Amino acid sequence: MKTLIVGVGGMTNGGKSTLSKSLQQQIPNSCIIAQDTYFKDDAVVPVDSNGFKLYDVLDALRMDTMMNEVDSWRRDPESFLRQRDLNSEHQTPSVDKDVCVLIVEGFLIFNHRPLNELFDKRYFLEIPYDVCKLRRSSRVYKPPDPPGYFDGHVWPMYLKNRQEMESVTSDIVFLDGQMSKEELLAAVCRDVIHEIERLRETD
Repeated sequence: MKTLIVGVGGMTNGGKSTLSKSLQQQIPNSCIIAQDTYFKDDAVVPVDSNGFKLYDVLDALRMDTMMNEVDSWRRDPESFLRQRDLNSEHQTPSVDKDVCVLIVEGFLIFNHRPLNELFDKRYFLEIPYDVCKLRRSSRVYKPPDPPGYFDGHVWPMYLKNRQEMESVTSDIVFLDGQMSKEELLAAVCRDVIHEIERLRETD
């Protein structure tokens, strides 16, 4: 059994989840582990000097739990899929079922070194400041963003995290999050399918 781990990272509201879900529907024997599902309880998320909750840091996430899930998949991808009923009826049979694909999606997946080292493919969705702020303002968060949160915390932390990410690895394909969903999916899916076929041809 051969495996492929694909990382789909990016800034807030950049389109990570949409791309990952669409990719999972197109790639046989694939599943998603999303970083957003590993946030710690709100009560223990740290607060900065301005009173802003620090959600955009690794300490706000249960990364040990997330890594355990990733390791569970790596040990036995087929069992992982069966136990979670993650085999999608929409998956196409165009590629033989000898390569299992894990799609890991999240805003800080490339900043956590133990996780980053596992990726075979890395994609990062980026959008301009004004587009990001507009998209963020149109979404409902629980708890909701307090006044000034985007400019006072979200955007500065994105810039800091991106700088840190680029110091960790240079092997990232940057994607324009303003492209259509169809264009983004086609570009990434083509690349991933090519890698699957390459793996199938190796001994």
